[in-house]
Amino acid sequence: MLAKRKLRRKIPDLTEALHGRFTEHHGFMIRMHLDLIDQHTRALERLEVRIEEAMKPFNPARELLCSIPGWSTRIAEVFIAETGADMGVFPTAAELVSWAGLSPGANESAGRVKSTKTRPGNRHLKAAVGIAALAAARTTNTTFFGAKFRRISAHRGPMKAVVAVEHAMVKTAWHMLVNGDFYRDPGPDYHTRRRPEHTKANAVRQLEALGYRVILEKPDAA
Repeated sequence: MLAKRKLRRKIPDLTEALHGRFTEHHGFMIRMHLDLIDQHTRALERLEVRIEEAMKPFNPARELLCSIPGWSTRIAEVFIAETGADMGVFPTAAELVSWAGLSPGANESAGRVKSTKTRPGNRHLKAAVGIAALAAARTTNTTFFGAKFRRISAHRGPMKAVVAVEHAMVKTAWHMLVNGDFYRDPGPDYHTRRRPEHTKANAVRQLEALGYRVILEKPDAA
């Protein structure tokens, strides 16, 4: 039987489903489709070899990018393929972010902002980084990007949080390639450490919204 993994438990059901209705013609059609799958698999294997050969000059850049949380080898390769890994083309990180289509738009009229949707950009790079951002979002309590997703998602929604993480990832990739440094995670508490007063004010507001009267006192020095 060709059934694998969870389907192994369903072999009796599969056998019953095929009994009496599986003709020689069905076998011919299935064999044809299996042959096509084998052909595509071999073609993909050849393509993988070709990609690996083309990536050899970019191996150092790929290793750097793969150190970013949520970035797989394939995502790093898409980034390199779309940008050439040459950050000299983008004088600043902001220009790379804009080119990728991850900067908010500026649709304003009479002082009113009508839309902050991201602008069109490189759809291949944007899609790849989007996958990385979703993967990093699952590391909520262990990485900077995960904590960033949780913090923004709480008051602006998950879609805007994903875009914010994508934005931060592309900026991070620019700095890493410019400086030649591997990724060093600032930690999930980076925002709290950087803006302690803001964090404290948010916590007080949340407690007051629940009906508490908050009095803050610093502990006595030991």
